[in-house]
Amino acid sequence: MFDSRHIKTFHTVVTAGSYSAAARALGYTQPAVTQQMKALERAVGTPLFVRVGRRMRLTEAGEAMARHAEVILESLTAAQQQMSAITRLRAGRVRVCAFPSASATLLPEAVARLAADHPGVRVELLEGEPPDSLRRLSRGECDITLAFTYPGLHEHIPDEMVEIPLLEDQLTILMPIGHPLARRRAVKLADLEGERWIAGCLRCRTNFLHECAEQGFAPDIAFTTDDNLVVQSLVAEGLGVAMMPGLVLSFLRHDKITGRALDPASRRQVSAYVLREHLRIPATALVLDELKAVAARRVGC
Repeated sequence: MFDSRHIKTFHTVVTAGSYSAAARALGYTQPAVTQQMKALERAVGTPLFVRVGRRMRLTEAGEAMARHAEVILESLTAAQQQMSAITRLRAGRVRVCAFPSASATLLPEAVARLAADHPGVRVELLEGEPPDSLRRLSRGECDITLAFTYPGLHEHIPDEMVEIPLLEDQLTILMPIGHPLARRRAVKLADLEGERWIAGCLRCRTNFLHECAEQGFAPDIAFTTDDNLVVQSLVAEGLGVAMMPGLVLSFLRHDKITGRALDPASRRQVSAYVLREHLRIPATALVLDELKAVAARRVGC
């Protein structure tokens, strides 16, 4: 294993032409330069210099080392600059795994704010629903996970993972605009007992079935899909109604559907999750700050 200090001194000896000139350039004593070159030669296992009269000449091994030394030092300098940039928030990569409605609402605004102030910080998006998205965080496949949970769902969070609550997302009923209950500001789940339903992801579907059971009925689930736009299209065509998170109302794409709050209100908790040790990484902490700011504004609206 070569010492980077010895590589730097060797490169200076080669460019300066002698131990004494290298010592002056580096601010060392000549014996210090001599000792470093002896240590490097021991590490290499062969001499790097030979004397020809009063001059020093590189051996074959020395010539090979000289070719590599400049590349090694350039790589070390680049690495130092990159680490410094990351530390000072000029650069960095943050991988965020988010569920679809967060990807369509919270994340774009947070990333846009980040890009304006810190253009060197790169955010990469992965999509995933909990609990799989939380497992991806544990496996190191992402740096931040945006996930949600419902009341009564006892989520086990590993000790190395931190939950950062962002907002409570109120559930709504999506229905065609001509539906008889669309005239109300809020609807009771029990009033929809006879409807056909479009259900979402496994976690949402589990909560939906639980809430229906508490109201004393088993819903007629006609379609199941994780795609929010597919849900909207099915509702728009009168093929069923759906219980959806309030974030979805931010990107309704059909003028044939409307959303109504549940009475009594039902909510899910949206949170960011990060490995505890990653909280110290500046770029990751910055993305979390932007997500919290965006979520706070939505709560205040």
